[in-house]
Amino acid sequence: QVQLVESGGGLVQPGESLKLSCAASGNIFTIYTMGWYRQAPGKQRELVAAMPSGGSTNYADSVKGRFSISRDNAKNTVALQMNSLKPEDTAVYYCNVDLLTGSTYMRLTYWGQGTQVTVSS
Repeated sequence: QVQLVESGGGLVQPGESLKLSCAASGNIFTIYTMGWYRQAPGKQRELVAAMPSGGSTNYADSVKGRFSISRDNAKNTVALQMNSLKPEDTAVYYCNVDLLTGSTYMRLTYWGQGTQVTVSS
């Protein structure tokens, strides 16, 4: 099995920063794309940022210039640096990993448990 463990959420004021982290572990052969999604109350889950293993990074228009995604392939981790946070960034943030499992070589997508980010004065 594969586990995703997220950390780094919290309550901040507008304009402040937060960094989210996600670590993947378990029966992993290779990881394709690592990314972050978010879901605000009453809204659909949306892509925030994604980083393929060999392609270009993709950001939601609403976070371009403020958020930055990075990954460490050796450690199977992905991070989301969030700067200049706004109240509309308030949501539960989910780590998302597209990978090939070891032994059975199945391509699967896994989700983290979610971490709350609240931006409020």
